[in-house]
Amino acid sequence: MHFHAPYQGLPMRLHITRAFCATAAGVALVSLVSAGAARAADTCPVRPGTAYVVNQDSGTITPIRTATNTAGKAINVKRYPYAIAVTPNGKTAYVTNTLPDTVTPIQLATGAVGKAINVGEDPQVIAITPNGKTAYVVNSGSGTVTPINTATNTAGKAINVGSFPWAIAVTPNGKTAYVVNSGSGTVTPINTATNTAGQAIPAAGASDIAVTPNGKTAYVLTSDGTVTPIRTATNKTGKAIKIPFSTTFAPSGYPGQVLIAVTPNGKTVYVASQSAGTVTPIRTATDTAGKAIKVGTDPFAVAITPNGKTVYVVNNGSGTVTPVSTGADTAGKAIRVGDLPWAIGITPNGKTVYVVNNGSGTVTPVSTATNTAGKAINVGAAPVSIAITP
Repeated sequence: MHFHAPYQGLPMRLHITRAFCATAAGVALVSLVSAGAARAADTCPVRPGTAYVVNQDSGTITPIRTATNTAGKAINVKRYPYAIAVTPNGKTAYVTNTLPDTVTPIQLATGAVGKAINVGEDPQVIAITPNGKTAYVVNSGSGTVTPINTATNTAGKAINVGSFPWAIAVTPNGKTAYVVNSGSGTVTPINTATNTAGQAIPAAGASDIAVTPNGKTAYVLTSDGTVTPIRTATNKTGKAIKIPFSTTFAPSGYPGQVLIAVTPNGKTVYVASQSAGTVTPIRTATDTAGKAIKVGTDPFAVAITPNGKTVYVVNNGSGTVTPVSTGADTAGKAIRVGDLPWAIGITPNGKTVYVVNNGSGTVTPVSTATNTAGKAINVGAAPVSIAITP
């Protein structure tokens, strides 16, 4: 899984209903979503199957019960929360707060907010290792990454990376975290066993990153319209892959924005081209780009269903989501959602896509079986990211 820092121009400093807990439906981790609706069931512990939505301007996290598509009581955190990550066991969520440079842990069973953890300047995105033992916080302002021990919720010594780190991806075996430094045009590998940074890997214009499921290759998106493969065994770069159209106006970095994703079988990488309004497939066996697929205006985020059959593309400028068939690499009919759709999450069972609408303060559920949008769910002001529990 990979994560991105919010765009610096934004204001900042970027679960289940019935009367009894025993019958409450599960909660799914997709992106920032706050706890259940204001009724008796809200006092019950959060169950697997809840989406957590980060509301930047409200300073809250809204849980959404994926079984009923109802919002729970908002959880108050620090000012300007941006990104969220949930531990693999679904017990704890970590939220970055750009004011005042902290990370807030939330116990999801109770919704209790723990003591804020001090990190570096402008903490933006956060990634958790597959074993759930360490959360890595990317501090864009200080050019560092802060490791947090999830057992004690204490911050370790900051790790120096490059200038303006922007995104992070952890290999599936949990041994290496790759940090994209947009300011210095490099990618820094971090050894998670020792929390030490390795030699920076040149990647001019680096803006986004995704790692294949087998962990052998990291694909780095650059702002000049190329994708550079990095072989993780050697940390050497392969030949840059040219995308048919300009990839992005600037490095990705709004909370929730994901411009590159890999299918679960690892065979194809899909890359969104914002200025061109397209998504380009790259075959990982040959590292060659296929024909660009036309989607909507300003594609802002991509997510792939667990079965790998469909890529959902959030079109920020169109207020739509475009489903793309991975088998045929063809786009389906655009699905109307809310104003300024921003981030996307898919439930673990693949049945529902949740689209975060930054402009309208809502989340739109989309049925993957029919590609139809359900009733918008009201959350907080300026929602920017989402996570769904396992």
